[in-house]
Amino acid sequence: MDLVALLPLLIILGAFMFFASRRQKKAMQKTIDLHNSLKVGDRVHTTSGLQGEIKAITDDNVELEIAPGVVTTWMKLAVRDRVVPEDEFDDDIDDAGEPESTGTEITDRPDQNRLN
Repeated sequence: MDLVALLPLLIILGAFMFFASRRQKKAMQKTIDLHNSLKVGDRVHTTSGLQGEIKAITDDNVELEIAPGVVTTWMKLAVRDRVVPEDEFDDDIDDAGEPESTGTEITDRPDQNRLN
């Protein structure tokens, strides 16, 4: 095959590799920033799905209270993300203090609960 014919394929492959590595670097930096910003009192999820409150932090470990009086030690790398407090979801409540309509309300009449 001719080198000129391979050139567009090589350019596309190179661009794909560049953007894939850039995306991976951004994700890694986001994880590093999260781990550096952790503080005592934060609620977090671990990579295994456990949720707990940070009670102590060292360079490599965090102590999580997973139930009242139950504190476990985890590698800091096991922290996946910070749990968003419920009061930050107040945007879903309208001025009357009622949750906004989702369009999937259930009525008292069974015949109106069917999808058409």
